[in-house]
Amino acid sequence: MYKNILVCLDNSDQSNWGADIGLSIGKKYGSILTGYHVYAAALHKRRFTQMESTLPPKYQKAEELNRQRDIHGTLISKGLQIIAESYTKAFELKCNEAGVACSGKATEGKNYLEITKELQTGAYDLAILGFQGLGAAGSSRIGSVCERVARRARTDILVVKEKRPVEGHIAVAVDGSLNSYAGVRLAVELGKAFGAGVEAISVYDSGFHYTAFRSLAGILSKEASRLFKFKEQEMLHEEIIDHGLAKIYQGYLDTAKDIAEKDGLTIKTTLIDGKPFDRILKHIETANPSLLIMGRAGMHAVKELDIGSNTENCLRQSKCNILITSRDYASTEGQTGLFR
Repeated sequence: MYKNILVCLDNSDQSNWGADIGLSIGKKYGSILTGYHVYAAALHKRRFTQMESTLPPKYQKAEELNRQRDIHGTLISKGLQIIAESYTKAFELKCNEAGVACSGKATEGKNYLEITKELQTGAYDLAILGFQGLGAAGSSRIGSVCERVARRARTDILVVKEKRPVEGHIAVAVDGSLNSYAGVRLAVELGKAFGAGVEAISVYDSGFHYTAFRSLAGILSKEASRLFKFKEQEMLHEEIIDHGLAKIYQGYLDTAKDIAEKDGLTIKTTLIDGKPFDRILKHIETANPSLLIMGRAGMHAVKELDIGSNTENCLRQSKCNILITSRDYASTEGQTGLFR
């Protein structure tokens, strides 16, 4: 399970909740936690340089201007370092009190870039960060750091939206992809560790085919309709393909249930018809899980894809905490449930 966890710190509520969740995971699995803060001293220095022309005349002389640059640069750099150290030291104190191994680390730079670089070292198997930071406004839908890291990182990411530990009920979206089956395995591991029930959700979109055929009906010429065999194709979808989709996605749930049972947990499965991200969001509003787990990308992903559209929509809109996994689930003869 998770042995090395990067906890992103900025003293926002969601960041602090993330630290608490990281501690709870760390205590269960003997993980090593690293509290990480990125500060932007260079940005403030550039801002001061841009404002120099607005300073009073007595500061415009070259000698005085250079002196002010040095003073301001030192104050900003030192001040931000002190703030960063206060974040990491408070985190380390909390970890020490809980008996969880930890360290603190601070870096100067552009926050999302430095977090991504840190994750790319391969030193971590999970990153925890808040959905929004200190700069969140009333109309904010997702923090820029969260969104940019989620797109770039290939480490599992736990995005924290609410002050709620892993408990009660964990939902995992299943679409037949290796990412989603890895999500099932993670859900089972966390469910067993925290005494939470697990529900696998699979959504198939039969309505898409009706919409597609209705859109074709008004544009195909009689000759094109004849060649395309429009009526026969429409009947094929109604009688065979849409029904077949339900069977396929039920098969994905059966596989998820088999994975869970082999790992020692009986899970609930739910098959839903509709637009995947929309129905997942509606379902979790009712089910109220403490955590939603989704694979980074679905079955039809190409290597250039940064994140699947259903996962992206749920990341932006779900009210509960969400864990996005980039792992693959591999099953080989004689060994089931391997991550790769």
